[in-house]
Amino acid sequence: MAAAESNGGADMESLSQPLLSSQRSFINSTSQVAMVGANVCPIESLDYEIAENDFFKQDWRTRRKVQIIQYIFMKWFLSFLIGVIVSLIGFFNNLAVENIAGIKFVVTSNMMLAKRYWTAFLVFSVSNFVLTLFPAVITSYISPAAAGSGIPEVKAYLNGVDAPGIFSLRTLVVKIFGSISAVSSSLFIGKAGPMVHTGACIASLLGQGGSKKYHLTWKWLRYFKNDRDRRDLITSGSAAGIAAAFRAPVGGLLFALEEMASWWRSALIWRAFFTTAVVAIILRAFIDFCLSGKCGLFGKGGLIMYDVTSTDVMYHLSDVPTVLVLGFVGGLLGASYNFLLAKVLRLYSLINEKGAINKILLACWISIFTSCLLFGLPWFASCKACPADAGEACPTIGRSGNYKKFQCNYGEYNDLASLIFNTNDDAIKNLFSKGTDSEFQWSSLVIFFTTCFFLSIVSYGVIVPAGLFVPVIVTGASYGRLVGMLMGSHSNLNHGLFAVLGAASFLGGTMRTTVSLCVILLELTNNLLLLPLMMVVLLISKTVADAFNDNIYDIIMKAKGFPYLENHAEPYMRQLTVGDVVTGPLQTLNGIEKVGNIVHILRNTRHNGFPVVNEPPLSISPVLFGLILRTHLIELLKGRVFSPNPDYMDGDMLGQFSANDFAKKGSGHVESIDDIEFSEEELEMYVDLHPFTNASPYTVVETMSLAKALVLFREVGLRHALVIPKLSGRSPVVGILTRHDFMPEHTLNLHPSLLRSRWKRLRFQFPSIFKSF
Repeated sequence: MAAAESNGGADMESLSQPLLSSQRSFINSTSQVAMVGANVCPIESLDYEIAENDFFKQDWRTRRKVQIIQYIFMKWFLSFLIGVIVSLIGFFNNLAVENIAGIKFVVTSNMMLAKRYWTAFLVFSVSNFVLTLFPAVITSYISPAAAGSGIPEVKAYLNGVDAPGIFSLRTLVVKIFGSISAVSSSLFIGKAGPMVHTGACIASLLGQGGSKKYHLTWKWLRYFKNDRDRRDLITSGSAAGIAAAFRAPVGGLLFALEEMASWWRSALIWRAFFTTAVVAIILRAFIDFCLSGKCGLFGKGGLIMYDVTSTDVMYHLSDVPTVLVLGFVGGLLGASYNFLLAKVLRLYSLINEKGAINKILLACWISIFTSCLLFGLPWFASCKACPADAGEACPTIGRSGNYKKFQCNYGEYNDLASLIFNTNDDAIKNLFSKGTDSEFQWSSLVIFFTTCFFLSIVSYGVIVPAGLFVPVIVTGASYGRLVGMLMGSHSNLNHGLFAVLGAASFLGGTMRTTVSLCVILLELTNNLLLLPLMMVVLLISKTVADAFNDNIYDIIMKAKGFPYLENHAEPYMRQLTVGDVVTGPLQTLNGIEKVGNIVHILRNTRHNGFPVVNEPPLSISPVLFGLILRTHLIELLKGRVFSPNPDYMDGDMLGQFSANDFAKKGSGHVESIDDIEFSEEELEMYVDLHPFTNASPYTVVETMSLAKALVLFREVGLRHALVIPKLSGRSPVVGILTRHDFMPEHTLNLHPSLLRSRWKRLRFQFPSIFKSF
């Protein structure tokens, strides 16, 4: 057993730069830059802490009861609106994908029936090429932040990391239409991850607090011009995304709680549950509408649960060892999948860094390779005679189904084509279906599993909106079917139930969540009888996979360089104190400060918070008064409430400001000190910072362990924590803790001896032959 941290300098260098960027240019992943889409962009932290200054307190004292009612009403109304919009988009996505992909397969199948095989291949590959080219182009040139699933970006945001453009309107539009086209192109990607990002985008846009540009200036919306309420809305949006993708309202809520959110409270559970309930009700209505045949030839698949319900599911203690092995191997496969995906993403980064054209060409080559594989592999499978007791027409012609004819004669079907020459949703239904133990050959399942495993890895890194949930489910289901065939009559479980358990084991090995995945799969399959076995499989697979690496979303998030704060402290953090990691120089401001000094500090530093210290004659000795934010300083300077003498500000001058002036601006609105012009006379004047300074900031003593400070910092959702001295007689503040100070790259760079410390997280390592890949 070896430590996860490497003792070599080469591994540390790879840790200190985003994996998806060039390995030849050093980028410190904790120094306010990260990979957003395919570009290195500056990032900021979010201000979840309320600045309790005198101005804020006066504003709250003047609010009436009707304003409080308005605030509560708007919270619930926006939660309802998120559920309605996300469910409508989810229905539209499913309908579009099913019909676009369905028409493509019908046209190709008709040509196969006429024995025009080369023409069929040409139509199939060209349609896939066009459907891949469209999202690749719009993603590359309109919104690179829309690439991938978006779950790592949303998870980082809910942890307190604000990356530019991830929730913009253009990202939302590209995500919706790019995901529809990419999923319809037969790439081995899913639409669940993009739906999570879509839900978060909708929630963020609704929580912008209005817009002067679009004349949305309703005063009720101003209550949401803060990061805390936006975080709650985005959490509900991400839960609604999963609920719409899988029609799993409880699973969506638990996924947001278990995987996405870093901060939670009971009131948020109620609102998120209300949002997912709205999604479930609206989707149920659309299902009834589609059952009447008004949604097109292929308008049902994405909205119908996978039919594995059985009233006579029986299993005994003799089935438990098989389930344990299923979970153990699933954990190994999941860890291997995550490892290989990280390596492929690093390889793709060398291509993507060379410009948009290379990103598009990579996506096109993957599309061509995928089309050749999907069309060519079924020719290696032998035809099977249609079963006499088939519950549907065999072979399947002109529609979705379990019995694809492909090149076979009438009365026969190609079992591999039924899986591989189909949409992912239909493939999952075929694998999960009950009473089909003799439908597939073991050789077809081996080919399909191998194809899914590797195609989903090479398809994810291309510059299109792409999810991992559905490909992982398909891969795991084929693995479970194989285990069911190996067990044969020695097990009481049918092959469809083995497929469900296989999907659970592979999901647990890659995603590493347990409760939410268990509920999502139960809601997908509508089979509560599988609950005990599914719990065991998920626990085993997650435990085994955790011994090797992190879950797939954490790996991608770290690769992009997002400074994510984990919910646990690294062992070496207990050896360090807060004073060991804070670095200078520390910029402080006086309670009554000269305008020229403030302007100089703002223009020459990138800090977003500054300690305010009262010094003589304002106090007998230097005293820490509080903390003031950069954005508040800029608003003060814009208001030009200056005094020629270092005097306190009177109440009349406070009336020149409103609470809306100091509210957090929406995404993309960044105020800069360089946009404000000052005369020489104004630079010599003074401004009183006391009414606008947070007089009760969180502070930690310099001797506190770094591990203990991390718990406080993450649980409260801080952006700044002031470090105060242990002994009197020194400066009242010795430093500021930020997210940067907790990053391993920063800490281990300051204290390289900890690399050889025995206090490390222990993990197995993959063989060195794979590390060079």
